[in-house]
Amino acid sequence: MGNQQWIAAAEDFAKAQLGRDTTGHDWFHTDRVRNTAALIAGMEGADVLICTIAALLHDVADEKLNDSKEAGLLKVHNWLAEHLTDEQKIRHIMLIIETMSFSGGGGAPMSTLEGQCVQDADRLDALGAIGIARTMVFSGAKGRPVYDPDLTPRDESLQKEYRDYSKGTAVNHFYEKLLKLKDLMNTPYGRKLAEERHDFMLLYLEQFYKEWNQGSQKLL
Repeated sequence: MGNQQWIAAAEDFAKAQLGRDTTGHDWFHTDRVRNTAALIAGMEGADVLICTIAALLHDVADEKLNDSKEAGLLKVHNWLAEHLTDEQKIRHIMLIIETMSFSGGGGAPMSTLEGQCVQDADRLDALGAIGIARTMVFSGAKGRPVYDPDLTPRDESLQKEYRDYSKGTAVNHFYEKLLKLKDLMNTPYGRKLAEERHDFMLLYLEQFYKEWNQGSQKLL
């Protein structure tokens, strides 16, 4: 199977698995991550093909969309084994996907340049205007309110706390994850792209609190 056929097959698989998602982890998210990962890989001298396939499959294995992390990883591994005979490439792609998760900011560091490119691309899609929109969509899907001034951001150092979707608010998620991502970027080009998106989120929060406080004032 040629590279383009392999990419097309991975696209079809990702679309079939993610096309109906309504939490912000849909095919369009995957497509953006794939394109950004390839861009960063080109700038950093990484293997663009490995980055492309890993990016296309990264959310197919996500534990948020499967019964467990193990079940998601097995699904991806089985697909790779059916479409690829190079065991080294399979191991490389699986290593990237296994290490992708934010996990409260305490996950293991990426050990390969390709993994760093894909992880940066995924984190970039959680920043900026699109990151804000995805946060609101995800929070709504999980029953979280937009904001509650009586609820403070949680300590997200533990994965159990991070994955407890019954707590928290959309705005608190900025402090629990999104505003940490700029300093967690792996590559120089990823950090450069993250700066602008990070600054936009700070402006958004400033405007949000301004409007919230105006709307909360009692005049009578």
